[in-house]
Amino acid sequence: MCRKFHGAAYATIAEAREDDFRWISGQNLLKSYTANNDTTRSFCSNCGSSLTFASAAGDPGLVEIALGCFDDEVPIRPDAHIFVSSGAKWAAPADDLPQYEAGRDSHRLK
Repeated sequence: MCRKFHGAAYATIAEAREDDFRWISGQNLLKSYTANNDTTRSFCSNCGSSLTFASAAGDPGLVEIALGCFDDEVPIRPDAHIFVSSGAKWAAPADDLPQYEAGRDSHRLK
């Protein structure tokens, strides 16, 4: 699902507390899609950019934001690879970050 939504080998996302997140403009352009796995993904109806992700099983107080949608650099670095078991085999992680079979609460592979 991440590959389809982002059109890439994997999605690069960051989390923010919903209370600390706000749209500056364009909120009226947001559209959302809920997949059969109960994940909801929002995107811009004007340009199609992937914007946010939410899982029905996740923390409802968190917003997951697609980092590729920012115009400026974001001052964060990856800290893990999740859902590695469903990742593109041709783009396997090649660094020393922790890898998880599914989410962070699943079996750690590395």
